[in-house]
Amino acid sequence: MNESLLAIAGRSIGPDEPPYCIAEVGINHNGDLGMAKRMIETAKEVGADAVKFQTFKAEEFCGDPEQMFTYQSQGKTVTESMLEMFRRYEFTPEQWREIKVHCDTVGITFFSTPQNRSDLDLLMSIGVPAIKVGSDDFTNLPLLRSYTAENLPLILSCGMSDLAEVHQALETVGWFSGKPLVLLLCTSQYPTPAQDVNVRKLTTLQQAFPGLVVGFSDHTQGPLAAALAVALGARVFEKHFTLDHYLPGPDHWFAEDSEGLREWIQMIRGAHERLGSPMIMPTKAERAMRLQARRSIVALRNIEMGEELNAGNIGLRRPGAGLSPELIDRVMGLKAAHRIKKGNCLQLTDISN
Repeated sequence: MNESLLAIAGRSIGPDEPPYCIAEVGINHNGDLGMAKRMIETAKEVGADAVKFQTFKAEEFCGDPEQMFTYQSQGKTVTESMLEMFRRYEFTPEQWREIKVHCDTVGITFFSTPQNRSDLDLLMSIGVPAIKVGSDDFTNLPLLRSYTAENLPLILSCGMSDLAEVHQALETVGWFSGKPLVLLLCTSQYPTPAQDVNVRKLTTLQQAFPGLVVGFSDHTQGPLAAALAVALGARVFEKHFTLDHYLPGPDHWFAEDSEGLREWIQMIRGAHERLGSPMIMPTKAERAMRLQARRSIVALRNIEMGEELNAGNIGLRRPGAGLSPELIDRVMGLKAAHRIKKGNCLQLTDISN
């Protein structure tokens, strides 16, 4: 089955299209609208196609107010209430609209991952070109069904999942019936160590689900894993970034800074360019080089008209502007059609029976 094609905000995604790069703000705006806007501008400056946030109301997805969360921040280990932490990163509906307007002004596509149906309703009212679902909700089938009802492409991250759960999610959202979808390979470790990246899972997913558009939600540090993912068929890429590794918060320390994000995007696009065509044929430059570097059948001395061609008067020399070396056995024993000057590359018109 051929790979499905889809478009996000008018941008085609598929095997012959440039990779689609999403700069993940997540919660690294720290609840500061000004910082969120600066991150939007940074994402545009470094070449991202889209910028993505997370939209939530903490009380709607943190069930236990006593649940504690431990993370690294500013070189220290911090433990605090998960509910209180996420409350700090909430934006009001008016602020979300302002963020969307700023994305439009800057000229970059706006995404956000909704945590609940009410969050998606807000995002739909603002305007989003696709629905992004995080790995934490990959098995939340009621929520997936609700999201699927919208006439938008889905981007699903599948961290923490096995192949049966992937099949279940694809079935739930209607991919087998043609729902436009991108499945992002993801390892839910922050950052992901080299031995746990397993980008070869991309091959497994494409073999298990022919035609599936796959991507890579990259939680590694540096661009190498993403470049490998390009080679294995990933079309959409996502990576956390920050304005400063030393800002307070759980995700700043492992995220890419602006220059790291720029390098990541450049590496992805450079890898895609280098994949090139699967056709085995010389490039335009190679065709020119072939004339210089290949050999052809050449007159080793002056050859008179009617003289028999043999190993004493023809040989194989550069340039490759004459008859190919593969023809020399067929040329041996034939006659010169006219006088051939020493050093000339033989052509068919130089030979007679």
